[in-house]
Amino acid sequence: MRRVILAGVTTVIGLILLLSFKTHPGPTTLATPPAAISPSTTSTGSTSGSTSGSAGSSPSTTTAPASGAVVSGATKTVTGTSAQTRYGPVQVKVTVTNGRITAVDAVVYPSERSRDRQINARAIPELDDEVLAAQSARIDTVSGATYTSTGFVTSLQSALNQAGLA
Repeated sequence: MRRVILAGVTTVIGLILLLSFKTHPGPTTLATPPAAISPSTTSTGSTSGSTSGSAGSSPSTTTAPASGAVVSGATKTVTGTSAQTRYGPVQVKVTVTNGRITAVDAVVYPSERSRDRQINARAIPELDDEVLAAQSARIDTVSGATYTSTGFVTSLQSALNQAGLA
C-alpha cells in the first residue's frame, strides 16, 4: 500500500512539473523584413533590427518635414511608434493619399522563432487588408495572432494620428 501511494504522489508531482514548464524563450529580437527597407527612403527614428525596440520609442518617418510625415503632393507616409507585445515589438508604416489609406506595411514584427514566422505570415497580410477595407484602425484581431493584432492596431493608430486621420 505504501508503494502505491508513493507512486501516485510521484506521478502527480511529475505531471505538475511537466505542465508548468515554459517552452518559449525570454525577450525576442526585432526583425525587419527585407521588403520593408528601400534604398530610396531614409529613416529618422530607430527601427533597425536591434533588440532595443520598445513601446516608448520615437516614431520614424521616411523623411523629416515639420509635420512628421512624408509629403508628396497629397501623399503622406508615416511610421507609427513601436508597440511592445509579449513576443516582441510590432511597428506599422502607413501611406495616406488624399485622406485615404492606400498602403499599410508592418515593418517590424516578431519573427525570431519559426512559430512567430508561421503566425505572422498569415496574420500580417490579413491585418493589412482589413485596414485598407476599413480605412481606420477599427479592425478585428486575427484569430491565433492576438498579440500581433493588438500591437499592429496600437502602432497603426499612432501612425494615423501623425498623418492627421485620427
